[in-house]
Amino acid sequence: MSALATLERPVDTARLRGFVTAFADLLAATRDEQAILESGRSLLARLIATDDWLPEAFTRPNPDRYQQYLLHCDSRERFSIVSFVWGPGQATPIHDHTVWGLVGVLRGAEKVERFRRSPAGALIAEGADILREGEVDAVSPRIGDIHRVTNGLTDRPSISIHVYGANIGAVERATYATDGTPNTFISGYANGVIPNLWDRSKSI
Repeated sequence: MSALATLERPVDTARLRGFVTAFADLLAATRDEQAILESGRSLLARLIATDDWLPEAFTRPNPDRYQQYLLHCDSRERFSIVSFVWGPGQATPIHDHTVWGLVGVLRGAEKVERFRRSPAGALIAEGADILREGEVDAVSPRIGDIHRVTNGLTDRPSISIHVYGANIGAVERATYATDGTPNTFISGYANGVIPNLWDRSKSI
């Protein structure tokens, strides 16, 4: 079945539409990063508290690598929303973001290993946490921006919903070797279509 056909299955995306609207209102009201992360954390926690709104096309793991599916990008690229899908054992390289971000686990669990760069450029490990369903984490260059994420489950996929302060798939970022050597990359997205959040005709 094609991704487009899967998108046509009846899924109530009203929760995601409401989240998009609320987040746009938040960014219209303030540019203060701390306020955005604090209020945005509450909005994202509310979204992931219920698991009935994410179309199946954006929940599919890939046996070769984790998937980053674009769900929405603001028309002015002030923020983007993506679903990350991790197969068992899949992990990111150590990487940064260069913008603020919020990460909420919708299904499963994620292991998050945090790093910082020393003045000489070496990576220093700062510990690891397990992020479980319903929990939200934050990143930014101000509070800590370098981490590695691994599926916290060994027997099934995990899915997290990320919100970033840019069109994250088009941002030049870096992965890091264990000695701190950076390698720039642009992630792009795994999907060529996005959910139609704005057809409200069936609800009228």
